[in-house]
Amino acid sequence: MMHDSRNFLMTRRSFGGLAAAIAIAAGIGACGGGQEQQGSATAGDITWWGWTPDAANAAKIIEAFNQEFPDIHVEFVSKPIDSYDSVLSPAITSKDGPDVFNVAPGSANGGVQTFEAGAIDLTEAVTAALGDDWRSRLAAIGVDGLTVGDKLVGLSAGAVYSGGLWVNQDLFDEHGLKHPTTLAEWKSACEAFRAAGVGGFVQGAGQHAFDMDTFEAIMENIRPGSYVAAAKGEIPFSDPIFTQGLEIWQSLFDEGIMQEGAIGLQQYPDANNMFMSGKYAMIMMGSWYTQYAVKDAMVAAMEAAGVSNPEPFTILPIDFPDVAGTGNIGGYFGDADYGVAVSGMSQQQAAATTFVTWLAASSAGQQAIADTLNDIPALEGVTPDWDAIDLVDPEVQREPLQTYTEQAGGSSVTRFADVSADLNSAYRDGLIGLIAGTVTIEEVLSALQAVVDSER
Repeated sequence: MMHDSRNFLMTRRSFGGLAAAIAIAAGIGACGGGQEQQGSATAGDITWWGWTPDAANAAKIIEAFNQEFPDIHVEFVSKPIDSYDSVLSPAITSKDGPDVFNVAPGSANGGVQTFEAGAIDLTEAVTAALGDDWRSRLAAIGVDGLTVGDKLVGLSAGAVYSGGLWVNQDLFDEHGLKHPTTLAEWKSACEAFRAAGVGGFVQGAGQHAFDMDTFEAIMENIRPGSYVAAAKGEIPFSDPIFTQGLEIWQSLFDEGIMQEGAIGLQQYPDANNMFMSGKYAMIMMGSWYTQYAVKDAMVAAMEAAGVSNPEPFTILPIDFPDVAGTGNIGGYFGDADYGVAVSGMSQQQAAATTFVTWLAASSAGQQAIADTLNDIPALEGVTPDWDAIDLVDPEVQREPLQTYTEQAGGSSVTRFADVSADLNSAYRDGLIGLIAGTVTIEEVLSALQAVVDSER
């Protein structure tokens, strides 16, 4: 595959030759001591904790890494997303904790603001890997979201974007239905599927992060950029567009687009399993769902959803419907999916730094990321090798997936990076509370504005 000529095409020799320099440079760590890192940059046993990638994709990444660094043994330890912060907090204060751990932008789990003190600064490491102009070679959305002050806490493996729907194309074809492009068409499609004994759209609205995705998609449709602008205090939540947005959010439940009992379910595992088992035709998920266009990943996901002897089905991404009638469609938003950080307590910092810089700042590492279809790579010029990817139905999926990854990856609108922890909580209480009938639209907007005002 051809890459932009400005990229470093790291061979084993060239990247390995940088390993020692990276190890020394990144030794200016969490405590600012500037001492050389412990351990070898080319050999050692390291552990990597994260809520993502899944086990199959982690194994593929580690296998690719070991082709260049066979003497660094990496063990990936998957941690549940909902308890990640609580298990990581004590672990990174101990030498028995992980050598590498995932971090994320903003108020999401693994937030860099929460865990930056336990990580070394990777600025010198990425400079050694990519040169002084490294910022121009990495996606800004990943660098900015994983930096605290002047400290680069983690290196972005890649970004994920939300703002659209995924559909079971086999169900649409079977029932002769078209993808919805408006609110009315969305409602009509759900009604048609229900009449045929199939669920239309499913969302675990009890898991508020995905409710925030849906609400941001609504606001991007009403006025692009307004959701982030309000989080930054640039426009007030008293602007009538936010009342309109919450009215549309509520209408998804009132009009039967959201399934019955939606706020009693979680997106993972509940809604995901319902979609993967073929019980529903549409779901609100982001670019991370692209991985399930691949046969083996789809089969594994269906098995995890309880399907016996699964036959993989064809999934496609579609734009969020034009629910406000503005014509503003295709408004995607995202952050670094996860960054890889090196623990300040690690006894294998040199090897750990070699791993994270290979993963996030080498063409080989980023190609491994790209080909899982879980993340859109952080290193410019790296794209999936579609010829080598075993899609469920290449003739139907390849072109839409290529267009989708290019369109989403071109967005600079953030997902969680500009949402503080307190604002995140206010969205949780407001979006779910509005549907439960415990708060009014006016109360939701007042609470959101109060948080923004308190943070100025």
